Amino acid sequence: MTILYIMPLFYNTNPFIFFKVYKYKIFNNLAEEGINVLAEAKYIQDDSGPDALILRSFPLSSQDITKNTKCISRAGAGTNNIPIDEATKKGIVVFNTPGANANAVKELVLCGMLLASRGIIQGNAYAESLQNKSSDELNKLIENQKKYFKGNELNGKTIGIIGLGSIGSLLAQATNVLGMKIIGFDPYLSVEGAWMLPKEVQKADSLEYLLSNSDYVTLHIPLTKDTENFISKKNTAAFKIGAKLINLSRGRIVNNDDILTALDNGKISTYVTDFPTPDLIKRSVQNRGVILLPHIGASTKEAEINCAVMACEQARNYLENGFITNSVNFPNIRLGRTSKFRLVIIHRDEPGMIVKITSEIANENLNISDMINKSRNENAITLIDLATEPSQKLIKCIEKMRKVVSIRMC
Repeated sequence: MTILYIMPLFYNTNPFIFFKVYKYKIFNNLAEEGINVLAEAKYIQDDSGPDALILRSFPLSSQDITKNTKCISRAGAGTNNIPIDEATKKGIVVFNTPGANANAVKELVLCGMLLASRGIIQGNAYAESLQNKSSDELNKLIENQKKYFKGNELNGKTIGIIGLGSIGSLLAQATNVLGMKIIGFDPYLSVEGAWMLPKEVQKADSLEYLLSNSDYVTLHIPLTKDTENFISKKNTAAFKIGAKLINLSRGRIVNNDDILTALDNGKISTYVTDFPTPDLIKRSVQNRGVILLPHIGASTKEAEINCAVMACEQARNYLENGFITNSVNFPNIRLGRTSKFRLVIIHRDEPGMIVKITSEIANENLNISDMINKSRNENAITLIDLATEPSQKLIKCIEKMRKVVSIRMC
């Protein structure tokens, strides 16, 4: 006897959710807690035509994107490893996870500030060099040499925070507790970000003001065409003499050649970065003002779990409901379900589009239970809940409309 097993279309008992089986592909090692988000929804890990691509730092190429790809979710804040322009043209929503690793980066910035201030690395190297000394010799040598590792405290110093998003805001809170004065610079500060800042933060009207008044300068901005070489010879002269620069954002935000020059002339005393290069490594080995870390800003168990769970939840919410949160190329959108028949329409933001779409729905005598439309730049998404199931003819008709990129039912 042959037994035919048919995979059920519906797993969710909620009558308002049209829940089909989705496929996903993972490009990096991902925390199990994140994968469980998709496994609990009965999603299938399948490399052939996946609906969702989940990745961390994997350099995604055009060949990785198929015609079935609906979303790309990056377990991390940076998305420069994703071809966003191509994804946008194809109506693919790209997510990132801002804030999921913010605490990990914040703590490493604090560590970097201490490493740059207290002779910790040099002191440790010296202590290890005494391994063959007797106890009496150790005590004498340590007491004689510790003066060479004298540093400064953070309390009372001024920190300049460039970029007041999730990480910058947490850093402002932490350094405020440490007794530091805080100057912030962020021309694009959101209302949400402003609410997270301590009242003691002084707003800088210009980058030059922040640089000239800060003992520590730390960068928390994304790498874009506008922010590449953000710190370079065009503004190193504005730094307060002896300032310490910390860059755990992206390597190319800082022009290394110009920073090395600033180190040589004493304008900057220490450069702490998560992005080693041959020139920086040479300088670090010589103990000449450079402290290097191997890109470990978000490398904590907690951050990896937070990023993985957030990335997978965002992909799942989009596939099942059309919800968008933390997308870098489409607007945030959310609509409570009133029907199990929801249309998710990606289209260009053009006058008259909504009228054209709803007119076609009306021509089929279908009732719209609820709907919402959001746009971002030239891109838009519309969610429409229908009281009854739409025909394939209607879906095809909307799909063929000029400026409609994609349509699906979820």
